[in-house]
Amino acid sequence: MTSEPSAATGSKRRRGILVFLRDVLVIVLIAAVVSFVVKTFIVRSFYIPSASMERTLLIDDRILVDELTPRWTGYERGDVVVFQDPGGWLDPQPQTPAQPPLVQAVDWVLTFIGVSASDSQDHLVKRVIGLPGDHVVCCNALGQITINGAPIDELSYLNLPDGDTAASNEPFDVVVPDESLWLLGDNRDRSRDARAHQDLPGGGFVPVSNVVGKAFLTTWPFSRIGAIEGHHEIFNGVPDSE
Repeated sequence: MTSEPSAATGSKRRRGILVFLRDVLVIVLIAAVVSFVVKTFIVRSFYIPSASMERTLLIDDRILVDELTPRWTGYERGDVVVFQDPGGWLDPQPQTPAQPPLVQAVDWVLTFIGVSASDSQDHLVKRVIGLPGDHVVCCNALGQITINGAPIDELSYLNLPDGDTAASNEPFDVVVPDESLWLLGDNRDRSRDARAHQDLPGGGFVPVSNVVGKAFLTTWPFSRIGAIEGHHEIFNGVPDSE
């Protein structure tokens, strides 16, 4: 004959379950806080919604963005950066059917901790061509952009139509203001970048404060995992701005 569990045994079991649930909750909260800190100050994930950076980045690529290093080193010509719309760059987004409250809540939490990248549609990704003070002109007789009088050969990363070697079919002559950047897409014929926004109040320039960070790694799909190349050597001959 077996005896029934005593009240003391049942109480001990309940306490054990409560302790287990408490420990799980603490672990989840710690993981959420760590993920939030990482997303806010160190690394953030985005996906690519357009073809403006082909061949470097393709539609639906997942990328990681370094938010920490540029706080100390700043940005270099050639860096691929993610930034918030400075105003007027993005078209108004169409209204999408409302998701169920639970789905919205889950997506908000995942975005908050950095797992989801649902805010990618509110950001853009381009390549740094001009730094503060740079005189950037397009184009010379060879179809090259010049920076502070020095031509740059961008053919290694530009996505141009067959037979076309001009870095841009839209001429421009700008001096980059302080605390701003001149940003262009690698797929020049399909990128509404700085050139297309010179008539806006910001003159097509992007304030450094709008830049989230430097894209450094493609993480998805698996076939495209790898470092995002800055091609900094192309800009080695550019003199400092006066």
